[in-house]
Amino acid sequence: MNPGPSATPSEYTRAVLALGSNLGERAETLAEAVSDLVDRPEVRLVDVSPVIQTKAVGGPEGQPDFLNMVMIVVTTLGPYELLAHCQAVEAKHHRTREVRWGPRTLDVDVITYGNLVQDDPVLTLPHPRAAERAFVLFPWLLIDPTAVLEGHPIVELLEDCSDASGIEDYDMLLDEGLA
Repeated sequence: MNPGPSATPSEYTRAVLALGSNLGERAETLAEAVSDLVDRPEVRLVDVSPVIQTKAVGGPEGQPDFLNMVMIVVTTLGPYELLAHCQAVEAKHHRTREVRWGPRTLDVDVITYGNLVQDDPVLTLPHPRAAERAFVLFPWLLIDPTAVLEGHPIVELLEDCSDASGIEDYDMLLDEGLA
């Protein structure tokens, strides 16, 4: 059931989305993707994290570094509708799925959708690897320091992430030659 844009706040579900890019104009792509994701009246922005830079985790060797961020939204879309919306935004930014965990212009993952827990081949919630990925947990922590994932504070989960040492601040002005 989708009550549409006239929905009351109690009909909205809070969702956490993780965005990443390591091809093309990474910062511009992320900024445009945030705008595209909340362009529908059924999706409203609650907060967006600063952008961080990380090494690629998994996938082929020698990939460019990723820019990553997390956004919190509230939505009247169902979980599969939200996933389809995220994939449409990826497609708009020329995302291709040729190599698992390979380089990509844009990756948008649904990390949580309310308190929904499901193990489905199309959409597993919470995201099955989020609890072990610093590139998700760190930016999420910056905007929601008391967040809990699978019953554990994300600040504690972050301590056990093997990729935590690879997180760097990202200064868009320096990277884009605007400073």
